[in-house]
Amino acid sequence: MSGDTFGRLFRLTTFGESHGRGLGGVVEGCPAGVPLTEDIIQEKLDKRKPGQAGGASTTRKEADRVQLYSGVFEGRTTGTAIGFLVENTDQRSRDYSRVKDVYRPGHADITFDAKYGFRDYRGGGRSSGRETVSRVAGGAVAQAFLAGLGISFAACPVELGGIPAPPASAEDIAGSYGRPFFAPHPDVVPLWEERVRDVKKQGDSIGGVVQVEIRGLPAGLGEPVFDKLDARLAYAFMGVGAVKGVEIGAGFAAARATGSTNNDSILPAGEEPASNNAGGILGGISDGRPVVARVAVKPIPSIAMEQRTINTSGEPETITVGGRHDVAAIPRIVPVLEAMASLVVADFVLLQRRMGAPW
Repeated sequence: MSGDTFGRLFRLTTFGESHGRGLGGVVEGCPAGVPLTEDIIQEKLDKRKPGQAGGASTTRKEADRVQLYSGVFEGRTTGTAIGFLVENTDQRSRDYSRVKDVYRPGHADITFDAKYGFRDYRGGGRSSGRETVSRVAGGAVAQAFLAGLGISFAACPVELGGIPAPPASAEDIAGSYGRPFFAPHPDVVPLWEERVRDVKKQGDSIGGVVQVEIRGLPAGLGEPVFDKLDARLAYAFMGVGAVKGVEIGAGFAAARATGSTNNDSILPAGEEPASNNAGGILGGISDGRPVVARVAVKPIPSIAMEQRTINTSGEPETITVGGRHDVAAIPRIVPVLEAMASLVVADFVLLQRRMGAPW
């Protein structure tokens, strides 16, 4: 298969399956001298682990300990390829033996068979959400590089199971990792916990919306036609398996606005406009304000409810998916989206440096 590499100058290539020996990747293009250790990457991977979602996460417990194999010496990048590996230690492939010849609704089983004529039925193989381990590790490298430029990334859920959170400030989002679900406000936590309990009792799952913010981004990143910054961000987010939609700034609300209400004022230095409907991007190029995106995350397709499907011979079947599965991809998808945003920005920074940018 192709499509295992993301980026042009700052590149991440990943490999591995949910029930294989492990997952890993190679980062190319990272400049030399960036502070980087296994602990720095591990901090990001730990945010992706189950157990932070008020009962919404899988019971599969992986240590997800990252091992750096190359590209780092004495705590700094050398400018060469950075190789890493995360071993799988808690896979239970027997849970999937009953779906070997049956297609699971909402999964890529049937499309993998259509494309390749063969598939790894153990947890979805390469299409499993566990594949995102490599993205988070690669994104940690990008974030370490960009931190030296004063660029930061933060994301948090703003809706779960149809229940929205109160409007989130930058401070709310920054402090969200200390709360269940990485919620932006403590008042919404009990509502989300109750929603998860109810859905879990039914054997069902839920989706939600995650807000991603990029701060410290200088004006001038992005290209005005096919390589717009917002287009690349949408491409990056949509490449995550559970994502079904992306909006930048006001997003779809802009379609219901007028020009006078949607336009953000341009004010002298030191004055802050009242709105950021453009989401920090104009004409595909960053304008120096925070970049704001919201990402729609679908419900987990593995549910303990009976569903209609077919087997590999095309005959009708009913299926109840067992195994250990999340009730929601939120909040574990949060660091994944931060990682993808950071890979996009790191790539654009290197492209801009080729044009003589000072940063």
